[in-house]
Amino acid sequence: MKPSRDIARLIEIMAALRTPGTGCPWDLEQDFASIAPYTVEEAYEVADAIARGDKIDLQDELGDLLLQVVFHARMAEEEGAFAFADVVEAITSKLIRRHPHVFGDARDLSPAEVKALWHRIKAQEKADKAAAHRAAGLPETSEDRGVLAGVPHTLPALTRAWKLQAKASTVGFDWNDARLVLDKIREETAEIEEALAGGSKDAIREEIGDLLFVVANLARHVDADPEGCLNAANTKFERRFRGIEDALAAEGRDAKDATLDELEALWQAVKRTEKAKAGSG
Repeated sequence: MKPSRDIARLIEIMAALRTPGTGCPWDLEQDFASIAPYTVEEAYEVADAIARGDKIDLQDELGDLLLQVVFHARMAEEEGAFAFADVVEAITSKLIRRHPHVFGDARDLSPAEVKALWHRIKAQEKADKAAAHRAAGLPETSEDRGVLAGVPHTLPALTRAWKLQAKASTVGFDWNDARLVLDKIREETAEIEEALAGGSKDAIREEIGDLLFVVANLARHVDADPEGCLNAANTKFERRFRGIEDALAAEGRDAKDATLDELEALWQAVKRTEKAKAGSG
């Protein structure tokens, strides 16, 4: 087979890889569950390429992510469930259905009207999907109904917290001021102190979880993505710690040989340098 710009060639290649007897042994032994972690990983690698501003990597990673879609679609086709064309039809139908102000008669809507229309359409989609699941004989669980339905367990925990809180806020279960969330954060830190004094690891873990949940809520109240905030903090920590290592390396030393006081002093020096550069910029 030769490379091609046509999606049909990618589908053919995937089919060849999954053909018993002549295909790839590794690809043939995979199933939806074994491939799912790769799908999540590829999505993160797309996001990483975007964060780094690397368009060369982005092109490559988008291809890897597209392969995941084709892989899942091929396995579904083998089971007689659906094929890649059905996936394309489903998403194009959804986009057209959710944008009647672009593809239909609902023209000249304000942003608020578009948002309200979007929610009505999604509610109808939710009802239609539930009916389809019932018709297919699939069991309904408590997670399939109610205000909090539709928030996947496989999301990163901070993102899932954000989405659960956003869902709850639609029925008024929410604080109306970000400063009230700060009060809750103070309350949770006090409870962590109590748990630390008590020495129960289970209680400490539970209270830390409560604190992280409320911090995610604070991020939502100020319209900040908690995963993005934490990723930025991780990047900043990495940059500053490497600054410490560079300073020590210039003296022919290693971080493991420095005292805590020395490390802290270098940390503060790196911070001051960064702030001075930011100010001069």
